[in-house]
Amino acid sequence: MIEVTEKAAAELKTLLEQEGKPELALRIFVAGVACSGVQYGLALDDEVGEDDVTVESNGIKLVMAKDIEKSFSEGSIDYIEDENGKGFLIRNPSAGGCGTCGGCH
Repeated sequence: MIEVTEKAAAELKTLLEQEGKPELALRIFVAGVACSGVQYGLALDDEVGEDDVTVESNGIKLVMAKDIEKSFSEGSIDYIEDENGKGFLIRNPSAGGCGTCGGCH
């Protein structure tokens, strides 16, 4: 199951309150493919389609296409703050990489 960390959930709840739209879900989508594997994106969404799956983690409603759920089943969404800035971080240990560029981790 996809996990939203407590820190990410708190940030998302604050964001939803600021927007005045606590009913919105967090949509996970495929943003592209790179040598390190599939790259995912996040967006706030109020629509759930026929081919979507909805799950909940730490009080956050997540929506994604069925095919993403299969490939992202062990993923997590975290919120980080460091010297480089702050933001949400998507981790998917099953994404893997192609191994051809030599610099991917």
